Amino acid sequence: MSERYTVTVDRDACDGVFACLVRDPRFVEDDEGLAGIDADDVESVERTAASVTATFADDRIGDAEQAAAACPLDAITVSEGDGE
Repeated sequence: MSERYTVTVDRDACDGVFACLVRDPRFVEDDEGLAGIDADDVESVERTAASVTATFADDRIGDAEQAAAACPLDAITVSEGDGE
């Protein structure tokens, strides 16, 4: 069963360690050498200079949570629901 959740990458906190990429292939290196989210897999995505927030509706929240836990800079947060 699909679950709705949001994943946010704090671009100010990210330092390009990329531990997240190993845990969840939806994370990618963006043009500025920081962690981003592959837009092909998202329901919606919002990008600002400070963050990238993506909404998913699938059963892979565990992958996103593992990626967030692996980030040594705590730059990734995962919220169940719409994140509001």
